[in-house]
This record gives sequence, C-alpha cells and structure tokens, in this order.
Amino acid sequence: MSNAMLSVESLSAWYGAARILYDLSFEVGRGEVVALMGRNGAGKSTTMKAIMGLIAQRQGKVVFNDADISKLEPYQIARRGLGFTPEDRRIFSDLTVLENLDIGRQPPRQFPDGAPAPLWTPERLFALFPNLAEMQDRPGGRMSGGEQQMLTVARTLMGNPLLVLLDEPSEGVAPLIVEQMANTIVELKKEGLSILLSEQNIHFAQLVSDRVYVLEKGQIQWHGTMAQLSASPDIQRAYLTV
Repeated sequence: MSNAMLSVESLSAWYGAARILYDLSFEVGRGEVVALMGRNGAGKSTTMKAIMGLIAQRQGKVVFNDADISKLEPYQIARRGLGFTPEDRRIFSDLTVLENLDIGRQPPRQFPDGAPAPLWTPERLFALFPNLAEMQDRPGGRMSGGEQQMLTVARTLMGNPLLVLLDEPSEGVAPLIVEQMANTIVELKKEGLSILLSEQNIHFAQLVSDRVYVLEKGQIQWHGTMAQLSASPDIQRAYLTV
C-alpha cells in the first residue's frame, strides 16, 4: 500500500521470557479504519503498546508517516502525530474535562502531501462529544466509564494526530456510548484520519472498519475486508467467539 500511514513489519514482543507477538506485519492507509480483532489475550493491546514504544522487549520495523519510529521513545512517537487511547483510559481524575484536554494539546500538523491535518480545539471536540460539553468543569474522577472513554479519545485528538490507536473503545461502556463512539470514528475517518482499532466486539467493528486483521496467540491468522469477515461465520467462530 503506497499511501500507508502506518506500516508494521515482523513485529515481535516479549514480557520477560514470555513471547507475546510473533512477526506481525500489517498496514493502515490514510483515511482508513483497520480493526485488530481477536479474543482476550490474543495480543491486540500488546501490539498497540509495541507500536507506541511502550514495550522495551520488541523487535521489527514500524514506519509511520514515512519515518522509521521503531527505535524512538514513546514521547517522540506521540510528537510525530501518532495518538494512543489506552484501554485503561488514563485520564487525570483530579483535573476537569477542560484541563484534561489542555494537557493533550500539540501544534498543528500536515499530511505528507502538505495537506493540513484536522485541527482540534475544545469547541470542535464538544461538538463531536456533546456529553463532554455539558461537563467541562467536572473532575475526571466524577465521570462514568463511558464519559471517561470519550474524554480519553478527545484528549488524544487535542494532539492533532494523523493516526489514532484506539484500544478497545467499546469495552465496558453503555450501548448508547458505543453508538456515539462508532459515529465519532466515522466522523474522524471523513476528516482523513487513519485509525487502528483493537476490538473484540464484531458488531462495533462492522460499523466502522474497512479492513480487519484477526489475531490469535500473537499471530495474524486471517486478514481481509470487513465485508469478507462479516460473511465468514466459520472465521468468526474460530477466532472471535468465546
């Protein structure tokens, strides 16, 4: 894929002596939503952390926006415009919604062809997340899990990323919030943003994803379009159902 925003080649990762990822290779194109799917423990979150440089024991090549980021520190990777919303949210519970957003602020960016990347302000984010608009001065610790999830995504967007890694955005949140999250991802895609989504909820993935890579025990077992996965109950049964 010549217009790949993210290209991962032979990515492996370990926690101590335990090998978690085995030579993963995949790509995410500009303006594309790609889902990493698999059961709990398949290696989805580890893949995202390895891309972000958050796992010390890793090898392989990660190219983002035409630059090799394999050896960079996490803060250097973030400054290049790769956003990450972790599964455990990591908001600042003592700070208000607005203060949490302010912490994520980074300068405007451009795509490789010189086109400006979407520029996010609190006002634009409140239009995207109306729930947050109603609680701008509320401390993060006094929000529901779903509201915290929205705040995490909004804070990541304040960094004006070119690509966002979204780890399990539908996990443990109310159905209404899941629907809003899906709408948000569709809106971000319209803006030209690329998204790599870690997900085990196939219904959520179907709403937003273009292509899918299915992980099992740290290896890619299948990849194709979302439509192909939707039409393959045998693949779903083999790798996704509990």
